[in-house]
Amino acid sequence: MPTERVIKKYANRRLYDATGSRHVTLEDIRKMIVGGEKVKIVDDKSGDDLTRAVLLQVISEQEQFGTPVLSTELLEAIIRFYGNPVQEMLTRYMEQSVGTLLRQQQVMRAEMAKALEGPMAPMAEFARQNMEQWSKIQSTMMSAFVPKKAGSADPEDDASPAESAETPSPTAAPDNKPQ
Repeated sequence: MPTERVIKKYANRRLYDATGSRHVTLEDIRKMIVGGEKVKIVDDKSGDDLTRAVLLQVISEQEQFGTPVLSTELLEAIIRFYGNPVQEMLTRYMEQSVGTLLRQQQVMRAEMAKALEGPMAPMAEFARQNMEQWSKIQSTMMSAFVPKKAGSADPEDDASPAESAETPSPTAAPDNKPQ
């Protein structure tokens, strides 16, 4: 895990990288994060942690001047979740989704390197794994919203596969072994 780079924010709104001993911009902070560095932004006088506020500024700048990641509809949906009882669940869902996406991106890079060396079979396996992961995430999310019906328990949940295999079928032929 990389060490945390401390950035001080002064009253004149300038940002100073204490680790690198230089003034930085929001773009510099974005590049640090893209490069895998962890940053912590603190107010120079009070020592208050301003990391979230500055990171939101970085995102806002990227959304305004770059190719947006967050559509207007998505931003509206996120705003509707604030104060909602499921706000915490949305946070966990988004963190897990982005984490999964980042892991899949790493796997995809590795698989692409393999594909350049051989046939396209690794890509088919990657696509299958990706679809399986997303299905799990979606079913987890949907189970939080859809209550189980009373009395509609799945009979397979009651008996384990081992018990089912040991229980003889009533129509099975008797064992004709000598006693």
